[in-house]
Amino acid sequence: MVEVPMRNGHEIFQFANHVVKGRWFSLFASFLIMAGAGATYLFGTYSKEIKASLGYDQTTLNLLGFFKDVGANVGVFSGLIAEVTPTWFVLLVGAAMNFTGYFMIWLSVVGNIPKPKVWHMCIYICLGANSQNFANTGALVTSVRNFPESRGNMIGLLKGFTGLSGAIMTQLYLAVYGNDSKSLILLIAWLPAAVSVIFVYTIREMRVVKQPNQLRVFYYCLTIAIVLALFLMVMTLVEKAVAFSHAAYVVTATVACALLFLPLLVFVREELDVFRRKNLPIDPTEDPPIVLEKEDNSITLEIKKDDTNSKCFWFTDIFFNKPERGDDYSILQALLSTDMLILFLATFCGLGTSLTAVDNLGQIGESLGYPTTTIKSFVSLLSIWNFFGRIFSGFVSETLLVKYKFPRPLMMTLVLLLSCIGMLLIAFPFPGSVYVASVIIGFSFGAQLPLLFSIISELFGLKYYSTLFNCGQLASPLGSYILNVKVTGPLYDRQALKELAKKGLTRSSVKELTCIGNQCYRQAFIILASVAFFGALASLILVARTRNFYKGDIYKKFRGQAEATEAEMASTNTNRIH
Repeated sequence: MVEVPMRNGHEIFQFANHVVKGRWFSLFASFLIMAGAGATYLFGTYSKEIKASLGYDQTTLNLLGFFKDVGANVGVFSGLIAEVTPTWFVLLVGAAMNFTGYFMIWLSVVGNIPKPKVWHMCIYICLGANSQNFANTGALVTSVRNFPESRGNMIGLLKGFTGLSGAIMTQLYLAVYGNDSKSLILLIAWLPAAVSVIFVYTIREMRVVKQPNQLRVFYYCLTIAIVLALFLMVMTLVEKAVAFSHAAYVVTATVACALLFLPLLVFVREELDVFRRKNLPIDPTEDPPIVLEKEDNSITLEIKKDDTNSKCFWFTDIFFNKPERGDDYSILQALLSTDMLILFLATFCGLGTSLTAVDNLGQIGESLGYPTTTIKSFVSLLSIWNFFGRIFSGFVSETLLVKYKFPRPLMMTLVLLLSCIGMLLIAFPFPGSVYVASVIIGFSFGAQLPLLFSIISELFGLKYYSTLFNCGQLASPLGSYILNVKVTGPLYDRQALKELAKKGLTRSSVKELTCIGNQCYRQAFIILASVAFFGALASLILVARTRNFYKGDIYKKFRGQAEATEAEMASTNTNRIH
C-alpha cells in the first residue's frame, strides 16, 4: 500500500481528530473505563478496615458484602437508562455514583464523619458498586455492538481488564498513598470517576464495518493484556517476599500504567491505515477502499423504532410466538423464556458461590493463620486469575465456537465444575491450599461473566442487550445474599462463638468476632461446592436445549450487515471522488 505522508500541521490535526473520533480509540477508552470498574473485587482487601474501625461482626460485614453484590449486579436501572439516553449520560451518572458511594465509605472509616448506621453503610457501598453497571453498560454494550462478530473476544478483553483492576488499583494506591488500606477506598472513589469523565464523549455506537485484520488487532491486545497480568502477578509475589520502598512502588505502578496504555499504539496504527486509504486517489481498476465516514465521526442519538414482530407485549407473543434463537427478542420475551430461567439458575449457583468466596477471602486467610501481607497476595492473585479466566473464556470459547461449533453453555458447565474444586480446597485446607484455591476460584469466577454475557447476546439478540445482560446477572446478588449472608456468615459466627465459649468468654467480651482454625469455613464451603455442582447440572440442560442453534452459523446476519455497510461506504466514497 502506498503511504501518504503527513505534509502539514492541518493534516496532522485532521488525523488526530480522526483517531479520537474513531472506533479503535473508543475501544481504548472502554479498556480504561473497564480497568477502573472492578473496585468491588477489592472488598476482601479493605473489608477488614471497615470491620475493625466500625466494630462489625462477620455477619454484619457479609451483609455489607451482599449490598455490594446487589449494587454490582442489579444493573437493570442502567440498562433501561441506556435504552433512552446517549452513552455519555450513562457514564456521567455512573461516575457520580462511584465517587459519592466510596467517598462516604472512606469518610466513615477514617472517622471524619460520625459513625454511620449499618443501613447507611449498606446504601453507600450499594451506590458505589452500582456504578460498575453504568460503566459496563456504557463501555461493554457499545463495544459489542461496534464489533458484533468478535463479541467473545471483545467481552473477554473488556471483562479481563475489569478483572485486572484489583491488582492495578493495588499498585496505584501503594505508589500514591503507601501501604494504607484506608486510602485504597479513597483511590477507588476518585480514580474511576475521573477516567469516565475524561473519556465520556469518545464512547458511542457506530456502524459495523468489516476490517480484514480485526482479529489480529484483538490478539495484539490480548498479548499486551497477558503481559500486564503476568507483570502484576510477579510484582505481587515479589512485594510479598521483599520490602519495597515508596520509590519502588512508584516504578511498578508506572510500568503497569505504560502497559495499560500500550494498546493505544496498536489502535493509532490501525487508524493511520484507514486515514491514508481515505486520502489515496481511486484506481478504477481496483476495488474501492473501505472508508469510515460520518458514522465514525459524529455523535448521534438514534431513536429506535419498534418492530411489531419483535416487540409485542401480548400474552401469546410473549409465551408462544417468540423469535428464533439469535433473533431480537423483546425484553419480556427474553426474561420469561425457558432458556433465560435455566441460565438464571446456573448464574445463581455459579456467581453466588464465587462471590461468597471472594467476599470472605480475607477472613479465610485470617482464620487459617496467614499474615496480612499474604492475605493481600491472595486477593491480588484472585484478581489476576480472574483476568485469565475472562480472557480464556472469551477468546477460547470464541475460537471453539467458530471452528468446532463448541457451544458456550458447555464451557459454562466445565467452569462450574472447576469452581467446585476451589471450594473444596477451602473446606479441607492444607498448607498453601489457599493459594491454589485463590487461583481456581478467581479463574472460574472470571470465566463465568464473559460466557454469561455472550450467551445472552447470542440467544436473544442485540437490540435490547443493554437491558437483558443486566437482567441476566440479577441472580448473582440473590445467590450472594442466600449463600453469603444467610449461610456462610452465620456458620462462621456460630463457630467463632464456640471458640469464645471454650475460652470462657462471651460476645460482649470482644469488639471483633473472629474465628481461627480449619473448621471456621468447612461446613459453609462444603455447601457452596454442592451448590456449584448443581449449577453445572443446570448449565448442562441449557447445552442440550441449544445444541442445534450452536451447530449453525450464528454470525451470518452480522456479516451480511457489515458487507452491506462496506458496499454503501465504498459507493459513497467513489461518488465523492468523481
